Amino acid sequence: MNWTLDQLEAFVLAVKQGSFSAAARKLGKAQSRVSTAIANLEADLGFELFNRDARLPVLTPLGAEMYIEAQAVLSQCQRLQARALTANEGEELALTIAIDEAVPILSFESFFKEVSERFPLLKLTIINGSQDDIAKWIEDKTADFGILFHLQPLSQDLELEIISQFKHALVVSTDHQLAKVPVPTYAQLNQHRQLVIRNRLGGTPEKSISVQHWYVDSYYHISGLVARGIGWALVPEHIVNDEWHTGKLVKLSTQHIPDSLIVEMGIVKRVDTGKGPIMAWMIEAIKNIFE
Repeated sequence: MNWTLDQLEAFVLAVKQGSFSAAARKLGKAQSRVSTAIANLEADLGFELFNRDARLPVLTPLGAEMYIEAQAVLSQCQRLQARALTANEGEELALTIAIDEAVPILSFESFFKEVSERFPLLKLTIINGSQDDIAKWIEDKTADFGILFHLQPLSQDLELEIISQFKHALVVSTDHQLAKVPVPTYAQLNQHRQLVIRNRLGGTPEKSISVQHWYVDSYYHISGLVARGIGWALVPEHIVNDEWHTGKLVKLSTQHIPDSLIVEMGIVKRVDTGKGPIMAWMIEAIKNIFE
């Protein structure tokens, strides 16, 4: 067989993007090149990967099996490339780290101080966002690696290492109607406005419980609005426990909330990128913080 990695990439992207034209746009190539690559792959394999009778190509049963195998081959190639890059890279001159705005930032203050002292010539950029923001920044190489709360599945181009867990707390202001209901039911929560986290890029927001809800792109902003009596929210406990909110917020029981309130936090990077010595040190140091 004479199939190539370019053919596998065109095939996998065509499935992910839903069409040959969308795959071509993602690759920055002409549609004809993607179509030809997939046709040549089919010729090499000896069977059709797509049924082309419909307006958009649909995977054949064999095509669905090959899609899984092709993803595995590409993932392994990405890891091989990452290891090679790690072996060849010298000490980095600049790094960009993307941090979820809701992570316990106080835990990182001593970490960044040590970074500044250990690597005085490093040009470090720190950007903040939510999970989808960070995932996109890592995927498009705006950031080298990130720290995020893992709420939704990530792209297969990214790898995630879980380093800690946090619990969401149900909070209202001290003068909110729900403050008098220590163990609110699902129905009672549904009668009041909920403030729900949403990323800055406008992607899929966190699922709401109440039909009355606002979307806000920061847990800290959400906590401030809750303290003003605008609604109730589920926010990470370490934010609720911040001195700024002392005497302003009331924690209620989450007994009647059906969904998991445990949120995993992890370090994310591209599968196909290596780790230079500074980045490798930083990742290990961050993992040690939360051990």
